[in-house]
Amino acid sequence: MSGILVIAEQRRAELRPVSLELVTAAQTLRRTGEEVAVAILAASPDNFTQALCVTGVDEIVTVKVPAAEFDPDTFESAVGALIAQRRPDVVLMAHSVDSFGYAAALAARLGLGFATDVFKVERIEGELVATRGGYGQKVNVEVDFPGRSTVLLAVRSNVFKAPEQIASPRITAFDAPAVQSRATGREFIELSAGDDVDMTSAEFILTIGRGIGEEAKVPQFRELADAIGATLGCSRPIADAGWLPKSRQVGQSGKTASACRLYIAMGVSGAIQHLAGMKHVSTIVAVNTDAEASIFTVAKYGIVGDIFEVADELRRLF
Repeated sequence: MSGILVIAEQRRAELRPVSLELVTAAQTLRRTGEEVAVAILAASPDNFTQALCVTGVDEIVTVKVPAAEFDPDTFESAVGALIAQRRPDVVLMAHSVDSFGYAAALAARLGLGFATDVFKVERIEGELVATRGGYGQKVNVEVDFPGRSTVLLAVRSNVFKAPEQIASPRITAFDAPAVQSRATGREFIELSAGDDVDMTSAEFILTIGRGIGEEAKVPQFRELADAIGATLGCSRPIADAGWLPKSRQVGQSGKTASACRLYIAMGVSGAIQHLAGMKHVSTIVAVNTDAEASIFTVAKYGIVGDIFEVADELRRLF
């Protein structure tokens, strides 16, 4: 057999959004005649089939497992058996805390091509190429897999846009082999991240970059964001300096503005890593004193001017 196998993720009886994002990632790799199958592993997998009936899915494979929540031994055994039976060209799963627990071991045991934290997938002259960050996200690394009949990729979340249209894929079942797990799940404990903002769901974002000059200027832009109804975001230099929490960073090594419709970038140069977090935004407004700044190449509207003067004008309007 061939084709693409997507491993969906669920947690506490809810399908994780990355599962549908993987379906979109699969479309960039599927060749003529290939099918995309999505496997859902759960104690009651039928509960998730309706949410997985989206465009791009040809088959949903329900895999009933004894564990109510993720269990590394159970998942490695079940996914491994599924791969052995189906022999897909590509297996896609989320780059997540769950896959950390079994993906590498599975790839090593089955001799699969393997790459993690992948944010771009493509076929170049017929060969699969995955792109991931390297050296602390300072460079992009292209990885190929010569001689591997099956490649397992752990894909970064919030990079691909989930399909929105409903479809009617066929539904099949797979009997997972019995396995004695070495782990027992006890309970979920919610940990506070210190900043509960979710940049991936924000529809209106005001982002500040190194152009603000100093940390003392951050509060005035936070006030501006609140006044105009925007979520305050930042570029990597601001987060690295500790001026704003990492959770507010937009970019390749931060968050992707998946739901954003209006994005105002103030004092942001537009490094390629930052632009990667804005690729789903329909309307970008850029403010920068440098007319040659890269941010203007993606902006729908641009203002060559002082960000503080523009900020003052916006405050007067609101």
